[in-house]
Amino acid sequence: MSYRIWVILLFLLTCAISWGVGSMAGYRSVERESLEEAFRYGQLVANELNRYRPIPELMAEHPLLLDALLNPRDADLIRKANEEMKRMATIVESSDVYLMDRTGLTIAANNYELETSFIGRNFGFRPYFHEALNSGESALYFALGTTTDLRGLYFSHPILTDTRPRSVVGVIVIKIQVSDLETQWQRPASFTESEMVVLDADGISFLASRPGWLFRTFEPISDARMIGIREEQRYPRQPLEPMNITTDVRPWGVSDQSRRVVIQEDGVNQEYLRVESSLPELNWRLQVLIGTRPVLWTQVQFLIAGTVLFLGGFLTWLYLRERYRREAELSQRGEQLERRVAERTADLESSNRQLKAEITERERAQTELKETQQELIQAAKLAVLGQMSAGLNHEMNQPLTAIQAYARNSRRFLERDDSATVDANLNEIVSLCNKMSELTRQFKVFARKSEGPPSQVDLRQPVEAALKIISAQDSSEGVGIDWNPPEVPALVHGDLIRIEQVLVNLIANAIQAVENTPDPRVSIDIIEQNGQWQCRVRDNGPGLPANSEQVFEPFFTTKSLKQGLGLGLSISRQIVDALGGRLTGQNRADAPGAEFILTLNKRETPE
Repeated sequence: MSYRIWVILLFLLTCAISWGVGSMAGYRSVERESLEEAFRYGQLVANELNRYRPIPELMAEHPLLLDALLNPRDADLIRKANEEMKRMATIVESSDVYLMDRTGLTIAANNYELETSFIGRNFGFRPYFHEALNSGESALYFALGTTTDLRGLYFSHPILTDTRPRSVVGVIVIKIQVSDLETQWQRPASFTESEMVVLDADGISFLASRPGWLFRTFEPISDARMIGIREEQRYPRQPLEPMNITTDVRPWGVSDQSRRVVIQEDGVNQEYLRVESSLPELNWRLQVLIGTRPVLWTQVQFLIAGTVLFLGGFLTWLYLRERYRREAELSQRGEQLERRVAERTADLESSNRQLKAEITERERAQTELKETQQELIQAAKLAVLGQMSAGLNHEMNQPLTAIQAYARNSRRFLERDDSATVDANLNEIVSLCNKMSELTRQFKVFARKSEGPPSQVDLRQPVEAALKIISAQDSSEGVGIDWNPPEVPALVHGDLIRIEQVLVNLIANAIQAVENTPDPRVSIDIIEQNGQWQCRVRDNGPGLPANSEQVFEPFFTTKSLKQGLGLGLSISRQIVDALGGRLTGQNRADAPGAEFILTLNKRETPE
């Protein structure tokens, strides 16, 4: 029981530490984003002030303004001053430029043509007027316009006489609207719940990212000071209602300029981290308020990480504890396991020896199978030669008889000294010998075993060689053979002897199929189709059985036993498959009879 209590206490301590560290990391991240945004915005405000600060002093040096102040009743001079101020306002991109005399009465302005013109209005109550009038130097002030109700920065500078000692005769003022400063504030990308307010020295907001927070008091203001603000007419016709803000303690891990606050608005409480920094001039203060919801997410992440670390450590401890216990058990079972390993090792060695013997036997069987296949192919070729031997004897007998006759005649003509006739007879004998040599050469090539890998073969050559062999058979007599070779070489990837054997088998089968057919004909065509060469052997015989694929099975035949054992087509298909081609058979669609199609891949000619 005590063990479980310690684990629970340690887990709760880990969660508390993770939550506290996550809170510190979350608030520091929020504060860092706020400070970076405050610095950026402070630089923006400083740039705006530095941009317009020297302009009133330069305008005050214009001699036309001094002449207008010294001669306020000169209408033509006042008109020129109005036009010059309008031109100045356009150049410096300000909303208003106007000229006041020593009493604060406006005698010239850039908006002289408008109904809301400042001409004739007295702004002597404004601090920017009497500060420039009394100090003789430039002044800067922020207020809400009494005429236009537009927020603006007022830059003023006194206009001095040329005589010595120089005295102040009036004040030139330019007004810059500050609405652009609001639009240029950007929320940090990682915090959607973030706001910005700029407070004056009295804690009144005159710039705010949320419209409802504009012209609100973010700090308590005494009644006496509120009366002074009303007299200055800094925010005319504005109620200046206070914000409902509850200030909390400074979160752990952040600087002194950060506070956690709760703002109540429309009955809803929203918690923010408020980071306050000073802006240049006028004692302005920038407050960046970022919602604390990201802090909660950071706390949850650290809590999850702490829980994972605790569970990892706890599981590691359990693992090590269990490991030590198991090691003790394993040490006890070590000897027993070693005996079992020795027994299993002996069994595995016996199984390995048996498996090696089976593999050796299988390899030997595969080798014998390949040799048997080759012998079967060669036997089929010799069987074909045997079937054609009678025709070969008939073809060889006639030339031999003729050679014998020519030889006897030549002896007689030699006895008569008729050398011309002897020479003619010898030429005939040579011709007959060449004929028999060509005939026997085809049979020798056909009977030879194929050697070497497949190469480039012109499909027309094995067809013509097969026809020469077939023509020596008696069965080919009376059969019309239509051979239409293509004009271009039909180059394929294959072996000349093997392709010749397949074609001899196909043509011989076709001749045997038309034995009892009137007007027997066999046609041989070579065509190109789909990037391949096809050799089609057709006959006009009775055709194939219903199942055309059955004719490629070993020992299946529709012939008599004298004509074959039914191995020719089976061996032919094996040969074609080995060459990467395809051999198919089917009944003709255009006429009675069958057709066999030998398809081989094209062999591109080298450039």
